[in-house]
Amino acid sequence: MPDGKIIKALSGFYYVLNHDNEIIQCRGRGVFRKNKVTPLVGDQVVYQADNDQEGYILEVKSRKNELIRPPIVNVDQAILVFSAVEPDFSSLLLDRFLVLIEANYIEPIICISKTDLIPIEAKKQIDAHAEHYQKIGYKVILTSTIDLEGIQVLMPLLEDRISVFAGQSGVGKSSLLNVLRPELGLKTDNISTHLGRGKHTTRHVELIKVGTGFVADTPGFSSLEFTGIEVEDLNDCFPEIQDYSKGCKFRGCTHTSEPKCSVKEAVDAGNIQDYRYEHYVQFLDEIKDRKPRY
Repeated sequence: MPDGKIIKALSGFYYVLNHDNEIIQCRGRGVFRKNKVTPLVGDQVVYQADNDQEGYILEVKSRKNELIRPPIVNVDQAILVFSAVEPDFSSLLLDRFLVLIEANYIEPIICISKTDLIPIEAKKQIDAHAEHYQKIGYKVILTSTIDLEGIQVLMPLLEDRISVFAGQSGVGKSSLLNVLRPELGLKTDNISTHLGRGKHTTRHVELIKVGTGFVADTPGFSSLEFTGIEVEDLNDCFPEIQDYSKGCKFRGCTHTSEPKCSVKEAVDAGNIQDYRYEHYVQFLDEIKDRKPRY
């Protein structure tokens, strides 16, 4: 039986790209509903073709990860697009995205967009943030779709991988994709100044071929809640906190009120950025206050 990758799911149909670069429109077999398996974009599947255009998905192969919102699987990396201005760069929102991505074992790449619009006084702050995140071990790329800064750095990172572009509305995700693959002509709207949010209209998840890789243009993360992340998991979603936590006196240290905490010592010594630690504590409180779901 032939196999392939689901590159789009729409109205009960799954569009499977096979090894001959043909797209077969498939339906799911009833057995999936019975076993509560929903084929998703990114799935490797086995299908049976009735003809060269239509078929049925028979089997969904095992997944290495799964994002719920947007619904996509087998993601290799997330390009987290955050604009330097319009909307202003937010380390709090970036850290929230980083935690969600780290918790799903997906490699994050931080992309700070609209660098051509940064006022001189704000540039130092953006550069400092970029340096902080690079020190932690994250890849950081400064980009502009106007003067094409960073585009040549970003392009090779997409080869042979499934990448998700994520970030709040209006940061320029679709503009970046349009530069990477101009023939896409993805719709972008100006920022709604009334709301300070973009009016971009991506509705469904679809994998778009860029070079030898695939990029998901997604409707964005409709939920940024830490469902599924427990108190003891949060430590691992902040790489520098995880590193220093090995020196804590108490096992299971939450790095808040415990004595002889290496993480708090590292914050005091300036080895962990204050804002990163503050975000960690804020997220920890949020997870503790989460209402149990039955």
